[in-house]
Amino acid sequence: MQRVALIYNPASGQHSASRKAAVQEALAVLSEAGIAAEAFVTDGAGSATVQALEAIRQGCDTVLACGGDGTVHEVLQSLVGTDVALGVIPLGTANALAANLGLIATPAKVVRMLLDAPPMNISVGRIHYQTSAGNSDSRYFAVAAGVGADALLMSRLDARLKRRLGYVLYLIEAFRIWATHSFPLFEIVLPANGSGTSGNGRTVEVSQLLVVRVRSFGGVLRYLAPGASVRNGNLSLLAFKTRSRFRYMLFLLAVVAGRHTFAREVELIESPSVECHARNGSKDSLFVEADGEVLGLLPVKIEVVPDALNLLVPRGAKP
Repeated sequence: MQRVALIYNPASGQHSASRKAAVQEALAVLSEAGIAAEAFVTDGAGSATVQALEAIRQGCDTVLACGGDGTVHEVLQSLVGTDVALGVIPLGTANALAANLGLIATPAKVVRMLLDAPPMNISVGRIHYQTSAGNSDSRYFAVAAGVGADALLMSRLDARLKRRLGYVLYLIEAFRIWATHSFPLFEIVLPANGSGTSGNGRTVEVSQLLVVRVRSFGGVLRYLAPGASVRNGNLSLLAFKTRSRFRYMLFLLAVVAGRHTFAREVELIESPSVECHARNGSKDSLFVEADGEVLGLLPVKIEVVPDALNLLVPRGAKP
């Protein structure tokens, strides 16, 4: 680590007034370590991706994403396939990747941990989807991607309320969706080399698909998908083959208690890829998200991109 760019979103998280001070604290630690560093402030959707490209052009060997999973997601788009390392300083509302890496601490402590963190070459997910304008597009993701109720939840989060209420807003909107959503079914298509509890090379009707790439989300969810890891060459798929609100609630309560299991209605599947399609004749509009960012609509293909990113992983972390 010789030249570092810190990219931060001044509107991320609940305490935007102190975010600049946190970044200055991180810059001071880097300066004390004799490392050249510069801060880049995002000014809108997609600007973190552009700024990461500019940091690479200027010769930075490391980019620190200072914010939540959304900021990390934008920076990630420019770093995949390069030698530039990604580090995470959690300053957002949702900080799942940072939690997975054991980086929930003060900015100064996190930077000191990252100074001693060797870069690990990891795989990332890639999701191909249809935009609202009907065009095909794709994004890389590091934490998770989903089709169904979770993406609907992300689409309903008001940015201003999110800054005011933080994680509480997620809980409020999740309850509203649980109480009112119809959980329409769609089809997922698994390749012949996938593995699950019911065989391979199959089509399954589900009301929710969550694709997990991290071992732990932190907080109440923690170990949602056993076996999931950024080092895993497969996707860990949570397939909800039910429309029952009661079954959804039972599974969520079991997750919070750390006692969830997978059976006929909620299945855990390991697969290198998966495709998602609307059922024949269906008029339901199903949202698609990756790393908490709403992207578009079906059809979708999700796959693993091997050895795609250099991620700074603190010593002792088990990502």
